[in-house]
Amino acid sequence: MEATLFADGGSRGNPGPAASAAVLIDASGETIEEVDAYLGIATNNVAEWTALLLGLQAAEKRGIRRLTVRLDSELVVKQLLGEYRVKHESLQPLYQRARGLLRSFDHVDIAHVRREQNVLADRLVNRVLDQEAHTPTK
Repeated sequence: MEATLFADGGSRGNPGPAASAAVLIDASGETIEEVDAYLGIATNNVAEWTALLLGLQAAEKRGIRRLTVRLDSELVVKQLLGEYRVKHESLQPLYQRARGLLRSFDHVDIAHVRREQNVLADRLVNRVLDQEAHTPTK
């Protein structure tokens, strides 16, 4: 099975209220799964890495063997491809988990895309953040 993963994370303030989302699309262009999470207070980079992890976990659970990964975070893409080091200590565990999950696929193609090409995941992140902003605190 083959799919494309679009993932995005966002933080309103950095750090600030943060969320992550991922969308899996099959070869015919149909959405096969959307996953999202509100992270509480986190940085944008933590949200981006967490979005990737959510998507990789969903793809693995669905038995996808060939995965195209498209992210609008140039930093995460360059770190994943080994072009940049993962310097920040809080990102190291997320990076290590992602590298481990990537090994479970037969083929992975990772590339950076412009935000306009990542609309589905971006829209989902903002929906989660908007819902949390309007949820009364206990």
